[in-house]
Amino acid sequence: MSLTASAGTVHVRAPGKINVYLGVGGRHDDGYHALATVFQAVSLYEDVVARHADDFSITVSGVDDVGSVPLDDRNLAMRAAKLLAAATEYDGGVALEIRKNVPVAGGMGGGSADAAAALVACDALWGTGLSPARLHDLAARLGADVPFALHGGTAVGTGRGDQLNPALARGRLDWVLVTSEEGLSTPVVYDRLDRLREQRGALADDPPLSLDVPIPVLQALRSGDAAQLSMTLLNDLQEAAVYERPDLDAAIRQGVDAGALAGIVSGSGPTVALLCTGPEGAQDVQSVLRDAGLDPLHVHGPVPGARIIS
Repeated sequence: MSLTASAGTVHVRAPGKINVYLGVGGRHDDGYHALATVFQAVSLYEDVVARHADDFSITVSGVDDVGSVPLDDRNLAMRAAKLLAAATEYDGGVALEIRKNVPVAGGMGGGSADAAAALVACDALWGTGLSPARLHDLAARLGADVPFALHGGTAVGTGRGDQLNPALARGRLDWVLVTSEEGLSTPVVYDRLDRLREQRGALADDPPLSLDVPIPVLQALRSGDAAQLSMTLLNDLQEAAVYERPDLDAAIRQGVDAGALAGIVSGSGPTVALLCTGPEGAQDVQSVLRDAGLDPLHVHGPVPGARIIS
């Protein structure tokens, strides 16, 4: 599929993310968990092109299994476009073309990036002219990761992850990603986390409504020192993801043995993110892992959020 823009089209690019830190509280009666996370947008992008149409439709490319991406209202980009139309009383439709580069069900927020890109693209295509704050409010109604995909950079997320505050992060961080052909279901991973905690008697009767990101994580980001940050990486979902996919633990060990400073499962997985010393160090790790039969990707962050390309 060609993503070249022409008259009457808008092309938007939005980044995937890594959770540098992810603390997860206990499950509440509504099924949600309080989160404290640090998002970093990285240079692996989703591309969305919006064209005028009478109705709403989506086409997708860049995935081996087209059936892995829904083309109806289960798709966050479709829901984003319809939400914007309803909020602005726009009576037309849109044809969305999505070129995926972020792994599907990979814990990197690819669907959320599509939704953020769709909001920006439709707003520009339809001339609805919403403010950034209003777009953020709509994004928050679509999911915890969507507002961050709008803004990009590095940010602290609290509440359900959708209450964002920019984090002071100096310099560039280089990561090597080990992706998986088989995705992981976010609800399955959260359910496994709850079960593991229940088995250990670690579930609180009254889970906290909010969590905080530890100060050492924020200090490491401010320092711009990858080695310092590597000692603070944490993901409360990692054990549950590894329980479902033991190979993820092996991938982290392989990456560290290859020279990465540390490794972490991104979000609910199964993508593994390996923090490296810098661009050259990441290229070395990538080379070793490729020789071992893996398909690693070298990315860097932070990068901006959803942006109009043409």
